Amino acid sequence: MRLTLTLAAASALALAPAAASPTFETPADTAILIDLSSGKVLFEKDADRQIPPASMAKMMTTEVAFELIDAGKLALDKQCTVRPETWQQWSNQGSTMFLKVNEQVSVENLLHGIVTVSGNDASVVLAECIAGTEQAFVEQMNDLADELGLENSRFGNSNGWPDGGRTVVTARDLAKLARASIERHPTLYKQFYGQPSFTWGETMGGNPITQPNRNPLFGRVAGADGLKTGHTEEAGYGFTGSAERDGRRLIMVVSGLTSQGQRTSESVRLLEWGFNAWDSAGLYEEGAVVGQAKVQLGSSASVDLVAPRDLAVTFPAGVRDDPRMSIRYEGPLMAPIAKGDHVADLVVVTDGPEAVLPLEAAEDVGEAGFFGKAWIGLKQTLGLD
Repeated sequence: MRLTLTLAAASALALAPAAASPTFETPADTAILIDLSSGKVLFEKDADRQIPPASMAKMMTTEVAFELIDAGKLALDKQCTVRPETWQQWSNQGSTMFLKVNEQVSVENLLHGIVTVSGNDASVVLAECIAGTEQAFVEQMNDLADELGLENSRFGNSNGWPDGGRTVVTARDLAKLARASIERHPTLYKQFYGQPSFTWGETMGGNPITQPNRNPLFGRVAGADGLKTGHTEEAGYGFTGSAERDGRRLIMVVSGLTSQGQRTSESVRLLEWGFNAWDSAGLYEEGAVVGQAKVQLGSSASVDLVAPRDLAVTFPAGVRDDPRMSIRYEGPLMAPIAKGDHVADLVVVTDGPEAVLPLEAAEDVGEAGFFGKAWIGLKQTLGLD
């Protein structure tokens, strides 16, 4: 049963009547802009349309590696071998890291080759190194996509090369994927995304090859630190990007643009609009108790719900709306519950789509013992609960 508890709005935010949402237009076929501080979607255009991701698919290849690294199952210094067959297929097929046949390359360098210079060869070599074959790795990509809630996406290869429609994503799912990399793996995200260039390989004359990061936000948007461009004739020009200013992080996706220049201008314009046309204010600090949820057959009849991080509300710049807030969860919650479990959501509504922010259990709640269950049953029979 879904339970909803209405909360009073924070009085500090009730400063003015609601204002109309700022508007934005873009020639991109599909786009989305999300404020992670509040979870609010600031702009979207056909964000659930399935599209080919081109090299933006490499974000999932990177995310699989990040998950394994942080779980202690993959070492950054693990050496991977460039198979002759892989080199032959990918040495001059689109973007390349300039790997050599039978070369030994660390996972760390392959990740730089994927993230910074978008190497198709690096993606396949890493996939084979992790899972034995690229297709076995693709299964891991799709399993993780399911875990992350990428409801309208599936992957058929590790680098986003056109594959007859097997690989499809949506702008909304790409934004979810970017958020996962940023929030689940902050150290690795900082280490690999945001690098201005990467040097690997040699020219025919023996000089080292340095390639710049293709991120169109670098040098143009303050606080930009990721993520990934994509381009094929089928997909057009696309980009998933992020920037953080004064503790406020935005994620954006655009796709289906007609040129590299248009991708740059639209990416910069959308992100700057998000920072300038919208503002945010804090609701709850990390660890603050937001409310309680009922618990069934637990050692306690309820559990405090806390903010797992600083939670905020987003509103048109210069106008602070009075947010309508409620706690939503499927309940009563069934014991046992572990501290830190995501058991409820804070739903915040100002204007437009609601923002849904996670709430976690503040403490462990074990199952009630025999006598506790008997007492709970008696109270329910007598109508005392």
